[in-house]
Amino acid sequence: MKTLFERIIDREIPAKIEHEDDLCIAIHDIDPQAPTHFLVVPKQVVPCIAKAREEHQAVLGHLMLTAASVAEKLNLSGGFRIVINNGKDGGETVPHLHLHVLGGRQMAWPPG
Repeated sequence: MKTLFERIIDREIPAKIEHEDDLCIAIHDIDPQAPTHFLVVPKQVVPCIAKAREEHQAVLGHLMLTAASVAEKLNLSGGFRIVINNGKDGGETVPHLHLHVLGGRQMAWPPG
């Protein structure tokens, strides 16, 4: 069964797409936790960051660079936060690795 993100990538479910290339897609979160909240999702399914392996290294780096590029495009010049949830206790709800990028307001610490 496809993950939610695979269905978005395959255009089976609509999403507000901010960026797309051969390796990933960046979409706006449907339940934003900050004025700007988007997700960067690899097209290759990696269930979670804990299951990433050496062969995923290039795509993981690409996700980070894409997050920074889209943040710049969306004028997050004051800063932003990148979050990767892992597992149930980490808040992961979709078993498909993705980066949350949040900005547009001061971020609190600790985050959770």
